[in-house]
Amino acid sequence: MELFNHIISTGISTIFDVLPIAAILLFFQLVALRKKPPNPKRIAFGFLYVLIGLTLFLVGLELALFPVGETMAHQLTDPAFIGRDPLNKFVQWQDYYWVYIFAAAIGFATTAAEPSLIAVALKAEQISGGALSAFYLRMAVAIGVAVGVSLGSYRIVSGTPLHYYIIAGYIVVIIQTIWAPKMIVALAYDSGGVTTSTVTVPVVTALGLGLASTIPGRSALLDGFGLIAFASLFPIMAVMGYAKLAELAQVRRNKVECEKEKPV
Repeated sequence: MELFNHIISTGISTIFDVLPIAAILLFFQLVALRKKPPNPKRIAFGFLYVLIGLTLFLVGLELALFPVGETMAHQLTDPAFIGRDPLNKFVQWQDYYWVYIFAAAIGFATTAAEPSLIAVALKAEQISGGALSAFYLRMAVAIGVAVGVSLGSYRIVSGTPLHYYIIAGYIVVIIQTIWAPKMIVALAYDSGGVTTSTVTVPVVTALGLGLASTIPGRSALLDGFGLIAFASLFPIMAVMGYAKLAELAQVRRNKVECEKEKPV
């Protein structure tokens, strides 16, 4: 009964969240365009599906994803697991190597399964005529998130300031932007944005908060957040790096083919 009441209350909250979107769409459709929406029954059912899906998703976040992420962080930082004296408040970053491995693995897995990334990758492959592979683009983004979340976990463990990493990261991105193939730059920046979506954000946020609340000397408010910034920044580097390597490989293949075609 308690779960049912929780679903109902979340559903009501979701309705109020979605109503402004519906109002804006109807206003522009009826007032600005002055046309009746096409397939109104299908649209109504679509909004109903959205409401049901968002409600169940939010309930799942609260009951499963957030608790699982925090529980894993607690278990991986347990002094008994890492072999550290619980009375010793001095944190050595190398003791938490399982945390970095878990962060990289969960970052890669959640990003590879991210629906928004799949949609963007497929559309990029379609528009480029197959020049960009949807699979390799997804893998590049997933590797970028894995590296970023792992490095962000190290930042929480070590307690170093967040802005050092972000400033250095964007300096690298700016340098990459100058040399990267122009057709990939905008897509690379968008790839950093689509990673902060429905699947990745809840798990990564729970991991960061769990780490900050269990590691001695860390604040959940000051240190627990910031992993999403890493998850947005490093995919940009990864995609532009992938595009540059692909361009160099294509140049090398063209060079080999030209040498084969030369008369002996």
